[in-house]
Amino acid sequence: MNSFGAVCGIVALAFFFDFLNGMHDAANEIATVVSTRVLSPKQAVLWAACFHMAAAIGFGVHVANTIGKGLVDPSILDNTVILGALVGGAFWNWLTIRMGIPVSSTHSLIGGLIGAAVAKAGFGCLLFHGLSITVAFMIISPIVGLILGFGLMIAVYWAFRRRTGRQVDSLFRVGQLLSSGFLSLAHGLNDAQKTMGLIAVLLFTNHLIGPTFHIPYWVIISCYAVISLGTLAGGWRVVHTVGQKITKLKPVSGFCVEFGSGACIFLCSLVGIPVSTTHVVSGSLLGVGSTQRLSAVRWGVAERIVWAWILTIPCAAVVSATTYFALHWLLLI
Repeated sequence: MNSFGAVCGIVALAFFFDFLNGMHDAANEIATVVSTRVLSPKQAVLWAACFHMAAAIGFGVHVANTIGKGLVDPSILDNTVILGALVGGAFWNWLTIRMGIPVSSTHSLIGGLIGAAVAKAGFGCLLFHGLSITVAFMIISPIVGLILGFGLMIAVYWAFRRRTGRQVDSLFRVGQLLSSGFLSLAHGLNDAQKTMGLIAVLLFTNHLIGPTFHIPYWVIISCYAVISLGTLAGGWRVVHTVGQKITKLKPVSGFCVEFGSGACIFLCSLVGIPVSTTHVVSGSLLGVGSTQRLSAVRWGVAERIVWAWILTIPCAAVVSATTYFALHWLLLI
């Protein structure tokens, strides 16, 4: 499975995963600004897509490098392993979009990569230093999102305590345009780069980008463009879950969710840590909702989301390992 045609087919599947990523994570970027009626759904997805493309300019590809050579021994990442990883990640993304559950495209892809790699070479191929940081941030990032959302909301309440509700609403309707754009920029920096990393490894192992591993510029631009198209398509069932079912939002609370989430994801992107936009935004939503009263958060919905998070990596890993074994068997007969 080493022909140029096979490589092109796997790149196409990687772009499909990237598209699903944008479609799924549209919820994280636009649900707050849509639910507060600052932007219409069509305006919101166009706004988000523009900031995705802006992420291609001058911020580096640190997360792509982590995915490409920081989680699994690059020497075992052949075409079959990468194909299995993409199938596992894409299947879990598609299934959860259909169910309207906001899970992590990041962890879908990482689970797929782990499952296919272990199916080929056993657990010794895993780079546990990189994986331990990634797994730790599965827990740390939503907590940081919760703390930032809660803290920003308290700070805003104090700073604008002498303003009328109408004045605050008017001000933060403008502020939400900026905060939603910042969140989309941060999301592009983190999520689009995961697909870049896999495509670059695929090209490198097939000797198509020279003797030194790097991320070709056409891969960078293509991945940002495809994830933007996915966002334009929108995962509306997930948007409804994030924007309405966890807690009710106003422009001021939407601003705090978006700015707090964006800050966390942006900083992680700059140091190359792949985090889940879904986890961070959901944590921030819980933090903002908790400033009103604990009953303002629909904890039953939150519990369902957390269970989906827990199942993401193992489920994607099982699908990708099964895909790898099936492909391996087919190639031997």
